[in-house]
Amino acid sequence: MVFDFLKGEFIDVISWTDDTRDTMVWRFERRGNAIKYGAKLTVREGQAAVFIHEGQLADVFGPGLYQLETNNLPILTTLQHWDHGFKSPFQSEVYFVNTTRFNDLKWGTKNPIMARDPEFGPVRLRAYGTYSMRVSDPAKFMLEIVGTDGEFTADEISFQIRNIIVQEFSRTIASAGIPVLDMAANTQDLGKIITDAIGPRVAEYGLSLPEFYIENVSLPEEVEKVLDKRTSMGIAGDLNKYMQFNAAESLANPATGAGATLGAGMAAGIGLGMAQNAGPWGAAPTAAQAPAAPPPLPAGRQWHIAANGASTGPFTDADLAGLVASGKLASGTLVWAAGMEGWKPASDTELSRLFGSVPPPLPPGA
Repeated sequence: MVFDFLKGEFIDVISWTDDTRDTMVWRFERRGNAIKYGAKLTVREGQAAVFIHEGQLADVFGPGLYQLETNNLPILTTLQHWDHGFKSPFQSEVYFVNTTRFNDLKWGTKNPIMARDPEFGPVRLRAYGTYSMRVSDPAKFMLEIVGTDGEFTADEISFQIRNIIVQEFSRTIASAGIPVLDMAANTQDLGKIITDAIGPRVAEYGLSLPEFYIENVSLPEEVEKVLDKRTSMGIAGDLNKYMQFNAAESLANPATGAGATLGAGMAAGIGLGMAQNAGPWGAAPTAAQAPAAPPPLPAGRQWHIAANGASTGPFTDADLAGLVASGKLASGTLVWAAGMEGWKPASDTELSRLFGSVPPPLPPGA
């Protein structure tokens, strides 16, 4: 930033050089805003100089060298009451506006965008990219955005521009009808549509977007994992292996939460689609697919019987039924089986059911 002062308190040359790379507007500081009549104004390429006189926009100068006299200050001349033969200083604020491009500015969706995909149904999308910005109308930019800010940087307006971009991107994606899997091949067309939609909005601020890029459009992580599975099984080309693989994954890693529900739903939809493409479900199962035989029935409980001070057995339930029928096992006989704390009369255990079916002894003389 350069100041050249000659003849004491008066300004002879007004100019600005900038090496910050993010300053959009800089105010030429001078106490009392006193500018000498006849001073020289230097406006370099990529700049514009805006004169504000008593709070009112007076003149805008493009690149060039100017001597500030009445012949090149048409608007300011009508605002300023010149005295002393047009040789007195006049009071005005001079703002230099950077009209070059501000490149590599970032944009992105803070929250996922809901869209309806023709293949997957409702999906959530995220996107990000870059854009460039420049001041196309310095006067409008000063009036609408800068105001009296003495040093205005790109960061002060980029947040508002990002909001406009995300809003138009959401609207465009929702109405474009482009499948998610085809978006990577259509980012250039999408970028042009969004740029055309954003143009009138940012023009209201005196700005334009010379470049706009969509770097990535992505699905939630859990959905991308399902698509990866689908791609892998598509290469293998075996529906049964896909279903077995998916079932094994579910058993090994039980899913919970909203994201897992979405992924499971997509997996079911993808699996069903692959099954329908593979052929009808009504075909008879092959030998490899036939259900396995049921396992053998578990063995019954093993019992021990106390007889003549000794333990006999083990006996099965069927053996005990025969012993009861032959009179060798009575309800008072002590028995024991695994899981019991000690010996108990048979009538006090589950064997009591065997005695209900035994007829009583025949009466004498029968």
